[in-house]
Parts: sequence; C-alpha cells; structure tokens
Amino acid sequence: MTTKILALTDALGNLVRFRLMPGQRHDSVEVPPLIDGIAFDGLIADKAFDSNALVAELNDRGASVVISQHPGRALKLKIDTDIYTWRHLIENFFCKLKEFKRIAMRACKTDRSFEAMIYLAAAVINSR
Repeated sequence: MTTKILALTDALGNLVRFRLMPGQRHDSVEVPPLIDGIAFDGLIADKAFDSNALVAELNDRGASVVISQHPGRALKLKIDTDIYTWRHLIENFFCKLKEFKRIAMRACKTDRSFEAMIYLAAAVINSR
C-alpha cells in the first residue's frame, strides 16, 4: 500500500493544509478539496497539476496560475518563470518532512495516526 501526501504551503513554505491520497490516484483530483475555503493570490504547482478544470477554477477565483505546462497541452499558458522558481519551497518542505523516519517509511498503521505524525512533524519544522 502506498500513500501520497498532497500539501499546500504558504509563501514561507509552512504547511497550511494537506490531504492523504491512495498512491494510484492522480494528484489533481484532490486539489479542489485542498484549496476549498482558502483565499490566496496564486498557486504554484508542477505539471502533475496541469488540468483545464483547475486552471478554470483558479481563474474564477482571480488567482494567478503558475503551473508548469504538460508537454502535451494544446493551448500553452503563459506562466511567470520568476515566480515558478519559488516552487522549491514545497519541495523543501517535503525534504524536511521526510527527515522524520516514521513519515518517510510510512510506519503508522492507520491514516489517522499518519496524519497526526504529519501534523506533529509540521509543527516541529515550523518551530525551527
């Protein structure tokens, strides 16, 4: 069994919200519930999140779309490459999260305890 962590961080790389997903589920499926009820000016993501539905939702919200384009996309969107370089903050968060052995190895038996470990690790990371 594999588990994916879909995380949303703020502009400083601190965890705002996350969702656990089965390993076989596509990442973009869980984005709408992840961003529901959160106000933000833009979303920076990699090409796994490049979907017309997500781009339309972000445009409806008035948020800037900074998502790397999938190579097969017919209509390419213009993205600000200077802002896209800040995507490393989420990557840095995941690197810090994986320093915790129980998270990196998925040692928790239930999703509930795994979520609790992620919250605890995020609190420790934020306190550093």
